[in-house]
Amino acid sequence: MKTYNSMQRVLASLGHQEPDRVPFFLLATMHGAKELGLGIKEYFSRAEHVAAGQLRLREKYRHDCLSGFLFAPLEIEAWGGEVIYYEDGPPNSGQPPLGSPEEIRHLVPPRLEDATGLQRTLATLRLLKQESGDQVPILGVVISPFSLPVMQLGFATYLDLLGERPDLFRRLMTVNQEFCVQWANAQLDAGATAICYFDPVASPTILPRELYETTGFQVARETLARIKGPTATHLASGRCLGIMELLARTGTAAVGISSHEDLAEVKSAAAGRLSIIGNLNGIEMRRWTPHETQAKVREAISKGGEGGGFILADNHGEIPWQVPDEVLMAISDAVHTFGRYPLTPNSTP
Repeated sequence: MKTYNSMQRVLASLGHQEPDRVPFFLLATMHGAKELGLGIKEYFSRAEHVAAGQLRLREKYRHDCLSGFLFAPLEIEAWGGEVIYYEDGPPNSGQPPLGSPEEIRHLVPPRLEDATGLQRTLATLRLLKQESGDQVPILGVVISPFSLPVMQLGFATYLDLLGERPDLFRRLMTVNQEFCVQWANAQLDAGATAICYFDPVASPTILPRELYETTGFQVARETLARIKGPTATHLASGRCLGIMELLARTGTAAVGISSHEDLAEVKSAAAGRLSIIGNLNGIEMRRWTPHETQAKVREAISKGGEGGGFILADNHGEIPWQVPDEVLMAISDAVHTFGRYPLTPNSTP
């Protein structure tokens, strides 16, 4: 069988074809710091660190993407919020920058050129593109306009706004969409192959389908239509089955799958309209043995791999810092052993 490079392999699978093997993404955003012997805060302080870490991780684990994503609160920092760093986990956002919903009336999108964290992300993408060319997909990331308000306002305040203040909700979506589109397209211009559209509030795990259909679904359709490249929607561990048909209508190409949903059931529901990405449980992954890891990978391949349209990854889009190297290596070894097409009975547990 023809040997594919990572770009060819991913594109074939997204086209619902079977390449040489199942593509897989190890979205280990922090593990590059370990490879360079740096703490998390120092690692994320320079684009050169992140790019070097991503390249080392891909060489080590032989997976199929590079990620320009640093951490989600970089976006909220651009809006005037704070970033809180941890020694053993991803940076988080602090006090919401909007003190009350009334401030939405005068809100304007931040300028990308004024946001040092966002500029560091763009520099990372340029470095990754320079090193990898067109051989490997490079992922950019945006937080959806519909989910960003959780960090802008706080969860409870946003949910109240969503249900009770349609005027301010629409105003906030308009401002957030302008920022999201500019930010996504800037990443594509810097070298990203595709944009991951993180939209956890869209998930039925958080929001009733009926409310999403009249709010976040409309926002996603409008926003994705203005992004000048392919997109994949990720619900960040949230369930997707209840809104699969709506997700397909947003124009996205793929969806990240929760570990709480059965891959075979999701694959059937996607029915050639969407590719699926997932769904190894990143939290449980911290305690897996290499033998357990192999079994989990084989099970995922057996349920999702046939006919393409499947990329193996974790369920959240960010592998926890505490997941040991031996587990990541076991994932890689299992995919390279059992993920080769055509899949055989030996590919199943």
